[in-house]
Parts: sequence; structure tokens; C-alpha cells
Amino acid sequence: MKTQHLFFTIPLLFALLFSCTKSTNEASQSGNEDEEVTVVDTETGNAEDHEDATDYTWDGESATAIVLNTTSITVSGDGATANGTTATITAAGTYLVSGTLTNGKIIVDTEAEEAVKIVLNSVNITCSNSAPIAVMSAEKVVVILADGTENYLTDGSSYSFSSSDEDEPNAALFSKSDLSISGNGSLIIDANYNDGIASKDGLIIASGTIQINAIDDGIRGKDYLVIESGTIDVTAGGDGFKSDNDEDDAKGYISIESGTITITSGNDAMQATTDLLITDGTFNLKSGGGSSSYASSSESAKGLKADVSIVIETGDFTINSSDDAIHSGYLISLNDGTYNIASGDDGIHTDNTVNLNGGTINISKSYEGIEGPYINVNGGTIYVTASDDGLNASKGNGGESDDSSLLDITGGYLVVTPQADGLDSNGKITISGGTVLVHGASSSMEVGVDVNGTFTISGGFIAITGPNSNMTETPSSSSSQYSVLARLGSTKSSSTLFNIQDAQGNDLITFQPSRSYYTVLFSSSELANGSSYYINTGGSYSGGTELDGLYTGGTYSGGTQYTSFTISSAVSTVGSGSGTTGPGGTGPGGR
Repeated sequence: MKTQHLFFTIPLLFALLFSCTKSTNEASQSGNEDEEVTVVDTETGNAEDHEDATDYTWDGESATAIVLNTTSITVSGDGATANGTTATITAAGTYLVSGTLTNGKIIVDTEAEEAVKIVLNSVNITCSNSAPIAVMSAEKVVVILADGTENYLTDGSSYSFSSSDEDEPNAALFSKSDLSISGNGSLIIDANYNDGIASKDGLIIASGTIQINAIDDGIRGKDYLVIESGTIDVTAGGDGFKSDNDEDDAKGYISIESGTITITSGNDAMQATTDLLITDGTFNLKSGGGSSSYASSSESAKGLKADVSIVIETGDFTINSSDDAIHSGYLISLNDGTYNIASGDDGIHTDNTVNLNGGTINISKSYEGIEGPYINVNGGTIYVTASDDGLNASKGNGGESDDSSLLDITGGYLVVTPQADGLDSNGKITISGGTVLVHGASSSMEVGVDVNGTFTISGGFIAITGPNSNMTETPSSSSSQYSVLARLGSTKSSSTLFNIQDAQGNDLITFQPSRSYYTVLFSSSELANGSSYYINTGGSYSGGTELDGLYTGGTYSGGTQYTSFTISSAVSTVGSGSGTTGPGGTGPGGR
């Protein structure tokens, strides 16, 4: 009977070394352009993978059969030999493996230029002193998991090598050559010595259900690790996924097209020496014991980590990391997707540029929520809870001088709840669109906005609260959208509404901060030069809706007018006088 398995290939990764190299000195002086960077943009800098359209097809009638008989092996066909409990494949072709081996292995050792295809058909191999499957020489090996089968590989806690300077193989499924895995069966690996699956060249997982428990790394492709689809569950003492070629700027990358991936790792859940590229998928990642286990050490325990770029098109991510949840040495671009992040350190951290272009990001726990020299918020719904700064644009030099870093907000919906500063930049802050709500810290040592350079507003809806502090920053006079900084004379409780109305009693904002507050910075396109406005506190709101402390669509009433002001400059700073009735209360303009 003939059995065939055929899978579609991913687009080739073109080997043009201009988009993502480790040499980023020039770019790091100014940051990336404020634009959406896609996986396709980034992958052009990575090496071409080894996949071919015929890799996953096989003919059962012409295959050489390798039958594992517990303590012996029977070979029927050409290209393989058996010696005790060791089968050696010496030629290209297809090999159908079945049965159980209590202490033995399969070795691939061939100089053939064609692929070796190993079909695992309900296999259970244990090898006490080496890899159950080891590819020592081949052009390319494809491991196919036969439909509906369960296959098991187990190694021992120590390997025997031919000499003291030998350290290969070092994984339960090991290859010195390009390796691919496909099929609709399952593969379960218990790796007691080192890694679960490791290729010294490239590694592609096209499909299948794979479960790994490894002492060190779970799945490692030195030149690249490509995941096209499948269900993968990794528990690893080291890294979960890893690509670590540090000698070629076009290699050392991880590319994931889709799949359901669960990783519990002692170190990084995913670690790429160059780029980490994700098109889609469902991810549940826990590294270093999770967000409650952070400890400063030399070991990295991040969720997603790349030395150059992380680019994600979309996906569903749950990341619980003791170190940074998403970390890159150069670029992070999140274009869409859902991210639920809890981190013992930073939620999102880059040494250069982060572009947030869409999706829903919820950083429920972090030290600093989002940190990097250049932070561009262009879209999406973003919630940040931080024990230090919410968003921090900094080159890490410290001090109060302008270091030319930038926090740029052009769109999206951003809610920040920090213990320290809400929006912090050692350089500039520019806001030209979107909704920005900052529920500032209660400590008088912190502020809603802290900026060393200029702070300009040209668009957007902004409400930023803070404690009783003279350090609260106001937008610069060059801002084209008007703002008001209200100092309320006394600290207001979190149950106290803050309201601004125009002379006709129309609400510009009704806001209930989640913490006590003394100052409110408000900016909106509805503020107009020459117009007068009333600031009210207290009162109630009926009808409408409330989201993140912001009330809309209903009626504000019963408040006490704190003061009034008339717009005559880019920024109005108000805060004198005692409370009187006004709009929203019973005075002129009240409703």
C-alpha cells in the first residue's frame, strides 16, 4: 500500500544581508523609522532554508523496513545494516521504522547528496548512553511521524564517547546536518542528558505533535529553527527554543509561521542570536519560574529574546517570565495580536527601537512596562502596570540631560498605571494622536510625565494624573494642541471625579483616576483658543459608560467648581481659588 504525506512549503528566506545584521551602530544613533516592519521585511536578511516540496512525500512500498525487536533489529531492504541493537543508515532513501528497542539506536552516516527519510511508525527507542537517533553525516534528513502514531525517544543521563574531546551527539534526536520533522503523528522525547532535539545546521518542524522534557535546551537549530505548524510542548532546564549561530549574520534566527506552542523553561523560552520572526500562532510561555521568581543573575530567563530583531505579525501570547517578557538588541515590532504579559523585570525591552502598531497588549506586572531608546506607539490597545516607570525612553546613560531618546505616540489606546513616572523620556516626548490615560503614582517623588528634552502635543486625547509635586512636566509652547495643567489645591481621593466643561456645560472630560491625585494634565482638540472652561471635582455621573476611569455618553452633575480658565496659550496652568459651584453643579452652564 502506498502512503503519502505532502505539506506546503514556506516562502524562501532570501539571503540578502542588508536588513538585519548585527552591525547596527549607524541605526542606533537615530532609531528606526516610525513605521510598520513586517516579517517579510525582516526575513530578507536571513539565510535560505533547506526545505523542498518533495521532502514530506514517501512511498511505503519501496521503503526499507527497520523493525525493532526489543533487543535486536531486523532490516529488510537496501541502504541500512543492523549490528546488535544499532541500525546504521548509509544511503539516501526512505526507511520505515517500527517497534521497540530497550537499549539501542539508529545512526545515519552517508555521503549521499539526496535526502534520507526516516518514517517513525509507532517507535519506542531507549538508549542509555547515547542519542536514540543520531545523524552523523548526511545532506539532509527528514523525520516523518506516521499518521496516528505515537513515537517515543528516551536517552540516559550520561553519554559514552569515543574520545575525551568528543561531545556529539548531545541530544535525544541529534543531527549534524539539516533536519526536518513532519507528519500527523506524535513524538515524545525524554532527554535526560542534554537537549531534546538539536541540529548543528538548520531545523524545520513542518507539522506534528511534539512533546519534550529536556535537561537543557528543548529544541535547537543552530543555523535556524523554522516552525511551520504543529502542536509543541517543551519543558526545558535551559532554553525552550534556540538558534545560536553567532558566526554568520544571516543565520541564528527563529521563524514561526503558526502552531500551538507551550514552553516552560529555566532560561529563555525562545532565544535567537539574530532574528525572532512570528507570523501567527498560540503561545503559552513561562521562563525562569515566572514573574514572581525574578533574581538578578548571569542567567537569562526571558520570554521572547533576540539579539537583533523581534517582529510579530499576529498571534495569541501568554508570557510569564522572571526576566524581560519580550527583549531585543535592536528592534521590536508588534503589528497585531493579543499579549498577556507578566514579568519580573521589563514587559517589553529593546536596546534600540520598539514599534507598537496594533493588537491588544496587557502588561499586568512589570518593573518597567516598556523601555528602549526609541518607543513608537502607533496603534493598538495597550495596558501597562509597572512597579517603576510605565513607558521609559532612555539610552541608559542616566542623568537629567537630553540623551536624544524619543517616546512618540501617534495613535492607539494607552492606559498606564505606574508606581513611578507614567511617561518618562530622557529625550523627547511627542504625542500626535490616540488616547493616553495615565493613572499616576501616589508618591510625591513621582510624576505623570517626566522628560529631559521637549514635550510636544499636536493631537490626541490625553489625561495624566499625578501627586502633589512641582516636578510635573507640561507640554512646550510649540505644541499645536492646547493643554491645561490643573493643580487642585488638595489631594483628591480615587473616588473623586475630575471634570472639565465648556461655558455651555458640555463635558470635555469626566475622569476618575484609580489612585489619589493632586494634578491633572488634560489635552484635547476640543480645547480652543479664547474659550473659557470650568474645572469641577466630585459629583456623579449617570448613564453612559465608564472605561478605565473615563466616562462618556452620560451626564455629569453635582460637582463643585474648583476654578475656571480661558485658553490664551499652548498650555494653561491653573490651580488657585476656592471651590464654588459651576457647570455640573448649580451655577451657569450646569445641567
